[in-house]
Amino acid sequence: MSEQPDPSATLVRLRGSIDNIDAALIHMLAERFKATQQVGVLKAEHGMPPSDPAREEQQIARLRRLAAEADLDPEFAEKWFNFVVAEVIRHHTAAAESA
Repeated sequence: MSEQPDPSATLVRLRGSIDNIDAALIHMLAERFKATQQVGVLKAEHGMPPSDPAREEQQIARLRRLAAEADLDPEFAEKWFNFVVAEVIRHHTAAAESA
C-alpha cells in the first residue's frame, strides 16, 4: 500500500508555484507597460490617437485564439486584455496631454 502525500506539504508546494508564477506575471506586465509607454510617447510626438480600435480588435481575436489553445477561457483572456488596454490608453492620453 502506497502512502498518500501530506496534503499540507502539497498545498505549500502548489502555493509556492503559484507565487512564482504571480511574480513572473508582474515582471512581464512591467515590461509590457514599459513598451506601451514608449508607444504612447511616440504617438504623442506624432499626433497619433491614444487608442487604435482596429489593432485592439486584432489583438482580442489573437488572444482569444491563444487562450483557447492554452485551455484558458477566451472570455477571461478578453477581459484581462480590455483591463490592460484601458490602463495603456490612460497612459497614452497622459503622454499626449503632456506633449
